[in-house]
Amino acid sequence: MTASPPTAAVLIVGAGPTGLTLACDLARRSIRVRIIDKSPEFPRSSRAKGPNPRSLEILADLGVVAEVMAAGSAPLPMRKYRDGMPVADADPFAAAHPTPDAPYDRPWLIAQWKLEEILRARLSEYGVQVELSAEVTGLTEGPDSVTASLADGRDIEARYVVGCDGAHSAVRKLLGVPFEGQTNEEQMMVCGDVEVDGLDRGYWHQWFDEDGAVMLCPIPGTRSGWWFQAGPETDASGAPVPPSPESFRRLFARHTGLPATHLSNATLLSTYRVNVRMVDRYRVGRAFLAGDAAHVHSVAGGLGMNTGIQDAFNLGWKLALVVGGQAEPALLDTYEEERLPVASWTLDITSERLRATLEAIKEPGGGLDAAATPETTGLSRGYRWSSLSRNRTGGNSDGPLRAGDRAPDAPCRKTATGAPIRLFDAFAGPHFTLLGFGAGTAEALREAAAKYGDALRAYAIDPAHTDGLADDEGHARSAYGIVAGEDTLVLVRPDNHVGLIAPATDGRAVVDYLDRSARVSSPCAAE
Repeated sequence: MTASPPTAAVLIVGAGPTGLTLACDLARRSIRVRIIDKSPEFPRSSRAKGPNPRSLEILADLGVVAEVMAAGSAPLPMRKYRDGMPVADADPFAAAHPTPDAPYDRPWLIAQWKLEEILRARLSEYGVQVELSAEVTGLTEGPDSVTASLADGRDIEARYVVGCDGAHSAVRKLLGVPFEGQTNEEQMMVCGDVEVDGLDRGYWHQWFDEDGAVMLCPIPGTRSGWWFQAGPETDASGAPVPPSPESFRRLFARHTGLPATHLSNATLLSTYRVNVRMVDRYRVGRAFLAGDAAHVHSVAGGLGMNTGIQDAFNLGWKLALVVGGQAEPALLDTYEEERLPVASWTLDITSERLRATLEAIKEPGGGLDAAATPETTGLSRGYRWSSLSRNRTGGNSDGPLRAGDRAPDAPCRKTATGAPIRLFDAFAGPHFTLLGFGAGTAEALREAAAKYGDALRAYAIDPAHTDGLADDEGHARSAYGIVAGEDTLVLVRPDNHVGLIAPATDGRAVVDYLDRSARVSSPCAAE
């Protein structure tokens, strides 16, 4: 008797930004995906402040960045207070500006629930809905699938399962993966969504006093909604007081000097403690971990949600190729190889930024702007150490851009029509992209396009090519460090990282990379 196929190729547990990004990426590649969440309804908490520039690039690739930017706002200048009086304003992104290679120059402020709503809407366009009230209580792996047992007695069988279910991940616990690190009980905040009257919504207000702190950030898309963060009150014994509307009003009045009645409708209250923890592996058999299920850290720098989104974008194309029969399962090993070091770096940088912020707020005028650095944009994170990153001798293989780096954007022109096109437009979608700088790359481009079909798109960056891209202003060559007079091939992965840089005379390197490193075969229909 032939066994029935799994009900899904990939089961995603957890429907926050990480899980939804992964689900959208898989669904657009025609992979049968199910996404479940234990919550009985979709959350409405503002929580994370929004995507950083690298995550905005990912959201653009998924086709939702316009909706995200319309629903949110640019990050607001920060107004810092001492003893109830304003002492300094700061805009950490005042000097930032878009460049030809990086179109997003700052993070974007949007309530997390709104970002999730936009991603769910995108997912529904592929016919996939989030299944609520679905709590995973068991995982059983077979030779060709894994079965998730739910609290209501149902089973869901899939080829692979991905735990995107947060810091308290049931998937991680069921897999027996340690979550090593520490919790600092002394570094805590009380948080929640509140409504406030009497404050200018054009600022992120921050009161740092000797006896505590209150921070209020307006929530885009609301008339009077604010995200409230504060050091907790303490009782007579010095123990922190649990968050409550009454406690929030007292903290608000003490630090702002405004009447307590100006704060109302305090909801979705929580206590945040600084946890610095991560897993020692991202994969156990047919199960994977992503986002907060794999790493948690200080909120300084705003990298939590963003690191999860970027985990998902790294894993999505690899799962899709393997499930679709276009790559060998060994490709999935590179997910842990690439993202585990990034998680370790993230824990380090956020801890360092927290230290810098705590030091800054000791002085009047110090504030959360101390946490913002160029490293927190996400644009500099790459995978130069990866087995999927290959530099061949010659051309610009020793230049500033190396295999593993994020692939830069650049404005170009279609030579056939004259229409403007950005490299990011060429990259967008579920395919590899081969760029050929110079006329000498023509043969390699033709051979690769013929061999890999829809799995690869090839573009000659050459104004003389009848169906290529013209780099009239030289932005593409500058961004990719192309050496004058040397023809160069650049292979860009589906997650928009450079996989290979090789001279045109080494056209076989592209085939070797796709066949051996990425283990990509000629296209076939996804199952």
